[in-house]
Amino acid sequence: MRDLKQLVKAYDVRGVVPDQWDEALARAFGAAFVRVVGASAIVVGHDMRPSSPGLTRAFAEGAAAHGADVVEIGLCSTDQLYYASGSLDLPGAMFTASHNPAQYNGIKLCRAGAAPVGQDTGLDEIRELVESWLDADGAVTVPGSDATPGKLSSQDSLAGYSAHLRSLVDLTAIRPLKVVVDAGNGMGGHTVPTVFAGLPLDLVPMYFELDGTFPNHEANPLDPKNLVDLQAEVVRVGADLGLAFDGDADRCFVVDERGEPVSPSAITALVAAREIARARAAGEDRPTVIHNLITSWTVAEVVEELGAEPVRTRVGHSFIKQEMARTDAIFGGEHSAHYYFRDFWRADTGMLAALHVLAALGGQDGTLSELTARYDRYAASGEINSTVADQRARTEAVRAVWGDQPGVTVDELDGLTVAGGDWWFNLRASNTEPLLRLNVEAKDPARMAEVRDAVLALVRA
Repeated sequence: MRDLKQLVKAYDVRGVVPDQWDEALARAFGAAFVRVVGASAIVVGHDMRPSSPGLTRAFAEGAAAHGADVVEIGLCSTDQLYYASGSLDLPGAMFTASHNPAQYNGIKLCRAGAAPVGQDTGLDEIRELVESWLDADGAVTVPGSDATPGKLSSQDSLAGYSAHLRSLVDLTAIRPLKVVVDAGNGMGGHTVPTVFAGLPLDLVPMYFELDGTFPNHEANPLDPKNLVDLQAEVVRVGADLGLAFDGDADRCFVVDERGEPVSPSAITALVAAREIARARAAGEDRPTVIHNLITSWTVAEVVEELGAEPVRTRVGHSFIKQEMARTDAIFGGEHSAHYYFRDFWRADTGMLAALHVLAALGGQDGTLSELTARYDRYAASGEINSTVADQRARTEAVRAVWGDQPGVTVDELDGLTVAGGDWWFNLRASNTEPLLRLNVEAKDPARMAEVRDAVLALVRA
């Protein structure tokens, strides 16, 4: 029997096609989704992976068979699907495996208004319902429905998505900028031309051809090797900055004019400062900004210095969105370059963050490296992945050595976080792969390297 617990993660569905799931299972997920969320209509979209159109149509058919009208928006970025869910006020399903290799696919689900569907907000119920339809051999049989079958229709959302984003950032007065964009053969090649149209930008496109086999490099800019082409091109053409999007284009990574990566924490602090200023100008006394526990200490420091309230939370879009709803936060940022905006239905959109960077850079005369220097106060390791057979055992080995040291604090909000006076590290298990992810930060590079190497020695022992 198929193990759906391996397929259904903390905040999405993700697995290898067809080994772990296929169109028959996608059809079952469509039926289960509309039953759990009680939807009479939904919106669905998909990325450029070869398996995406078939899986999406099967999901739509399963949903329609159980009484839901289905609006199909076709090729889209994940944040474009969130726009459709928010603007149409419909639950949504995005078929993508984000940055994972070509053989993977998945589903990101949301309720009306782009509200998240995660383990504690319906995803476990959906999984359990689909499991009840599996036989001993793993074949799925979806029971019939008494509901009148829903209708399938198509709708284009790209122009509306672009217009909404452009309404949230004032780009009318920016100076001309040369920007290199690496779409990684992902959905950035679909959205960037429309969103950037008419702006005073000299756009240098890289890998804009939609190709879910990723012929040039993986669409995962969090891995430094996938930024090398962008870095070289920024320097070669003398660009003011470079932008790299992941496969489903909901994350955006930034490279400065020297070809040096700008940390997502620095971008979080920069965008937070702009959103705080906007909220304060609108009369909010002490607006809230969410940051996950792996972002730099800089983020909370900047937020507090600007008279706003920083709130620390777990990693993952469903957790961030829940906390934003609870606190009415104006903005949220993650170390992985996910950026969330209250004015975008609290959903994550790397494109809106990119527009903020363009507005900030184009609104003054300095370089991007000069602009972001004030938001880069610590030495960070970046996320280091280690493949391990037993995630729990290796984490406990680290805790045994570091947890009892004098002057340290330990918390388990998400994985294991250990902090000293001028350093901290977090070690957490991946939800989608057999990995432990390590992030380390310290006041100076030498101390960071010392902590990093000591922890990695235990993880990889």
